[in-house]
Amino acid sequence: MVQKISDAELEIMKIVWGNPQEVTLFSYIMDGLAARGKPCQKNTLIVLLSRLMNKGFLSARKIGRRNEYTTLVSETEYQTAQTKNLLEKVYEGSAKGLVSNLIMGDLLSDEEYDELKKMLEKGKEQL
Repeated sequence: MVQKISDAELEIMKIVWGNPQEVTLFSYIMDGLAARGKPCQKNTLIVLLSRLMNKGFLSARKIGRRNEYTTLVSETEYQTAQTKNLLEKVYEGSAKGLVSNLIMGDLLSDEEYDELKKMLEKGKEQL
């Protein structure tokens, strides 16, 4: 089971998931947070990274004086787990209820609606 993470931890994971390299350096994360307009103090980032390791999202390997971080949970795995959690908590397990709310609440762009409609018509083999 994938644990829930805080908003600050999620910002870090988005940077790690978005890194095209297999490992992510501390400085890359610091720069990524600053670029997103969410700069972080070094000690705060160390604590957040430690929490992510304790929750099983990241592993770290020390190379000299620096750590290399590797993701243990993919972005898709996290999104799927959180979507299932949302379905259970808010929609009592009803995916239809979620999709209906997205459509009726005018929360989808025309392009998103058309893409979703095509996916549903083609079935799971499209995914």
